[in-house]
Amino acid sequence: MSSTVYLTEEGLQKLKADLYHARTVERPKISQEIAEARAQGDLSENAEYDAAKEAQGLLEARIAQMENTIASARVVNEDEVDASKARILSNVRVMNKKAKREATYTLVAAQEADLKQNRISVESPIGKALLGTEVGEVVSVKVPAGAVQFEILEITR
Repeated sequence: MSSTVYLTEEGLQKLKADLYHARTVERPKISQEIAEARAQGDLSENAEYDAAKEAQGLLEARIAQMENTIASARVVNEDEVDASKARILSNVRVMNKKAKREATYTLVAAQEADLKQNRISVESPIGKALLGTEVGEVVSVKVPAGAVQFEILEITR
């Protein structure tokens, strides 16, 4: 059974577009590659056929995963996000206590995470630590470089 995935409307539409592309463009392309490789004869020593079949398996798994995500998706209305605590779609301004540097992260679903835009997954170590916090709290997060302490400075929508 799948758990609920919280997405923005934009994130859900992008996922649907990716699924449509995988079904209508990538799937037929791989089927054509398999047909061409099959036409070359002996399949037992045909590297192109093996590669195309492997690519087909990976694509079908990706399609199934996207379908599952869409089926369990719940669109979060950004106007209804409570800003008193850090929740999905909250912007959380933090102070790295050791480095004395501020950063602002937007907490999002894993499918919408993009570190370049400071959009971090609520399933990541930092995202998990920030969820449910309030302004003034200090959280400790285990990261590959050790433990980092963040002070919550501001939570906005």
